[in-house]
Amino acid sequence: MNALIDYTLHLADNALILGHRNSEWTGHGPILEQDIAISNIALDLIGQARNFYQYAARLINDSTLQGAKAPSPGGEGVGGEATEDTLAYLRDVKDFKNCLLVEQTNGDWAKTILRQFFFSAYQFYLYQHLQHSKDETLAAIAEKSLKEVTYHLRWSSEWVVRLGDGTEESNSRIKKAVDDLWVYTDELFEAASFELLATNEGIAVDLSLIKNNWLKKITDIFDEATLRFPSREGQAVRWNGKDGKHSEHLGYILAEMQFLQRAYPNNYW
Repeated sequence: MNALIDYTLHLADNALILGHRNSEWTGHGPILEQDIAISNIALDLIGQARNFYQYAARLINDSTLQGAKAPSPGGEGVGGEATEDTLAYLRDVKDFKNCLLVEQTNGDWAKTILRQFFFSAYQFYLYQHLQHSKDETLAAIAEKSLKEVTYHLRWSSEWVVRLGDGTEESNSRIKKAVDDLWVYTDELFEAASFELLATNEGIAVDLSLIKNNWLKKITDIFDEATLRFPSREGQAVRWNGKDGKHSEHLGYILAEMQFLQRAYPNNYW
């Protein structure tokens, strides 16, 4: 049960944090059509996060009622009950289990696009396998979300090609984005302890099954965009977001995202 809760929170946190990052573009996109597109992707991701948080809250509350020792993810509401809101708004930085990639700053349009492309390719293959999970709820969420992620991947792929094989300026910007973000992609496929446990139970996805597909997709799009893989030399990241060890950026995200709930606790609007 503990591994299932942690894994569900991991999936929720990834979607929420990237959704929040993308929402920062609303009203600031390069053109109206793409402003709407990135805002809709943000809404899709936050919708996925809600589904996962609702399930995690139910698992936590059921474990408590049954007298089992559930993990303490933080964010317990009134009476110690967990809800989707408390899990999103009342947990601290160290309690979040999202990958470091999704919390990285937006930067310019090229960096935002590449971050979305890397993560959407990962989500696409992850959800393809997750829809066959032994856990029926996770499988159902994955199946429903896969339709959205398919669009996210197509949209971001087209933009990577457009920027890479475009002007000298756009090519320079997307190359810089690759140099900035590539180092964070390793973590996507490095299983945390809760992922290993959940995989052994037939709940989570064995990340080794999707890594080659992800790499092939990245390679195909990079070739079309005339981009090369950067050198990893000297770029090792020595912390892991899945274990609650985050970059400084997540703290700023949570300070903004959680302000109203923490300033006016237990209010609804």
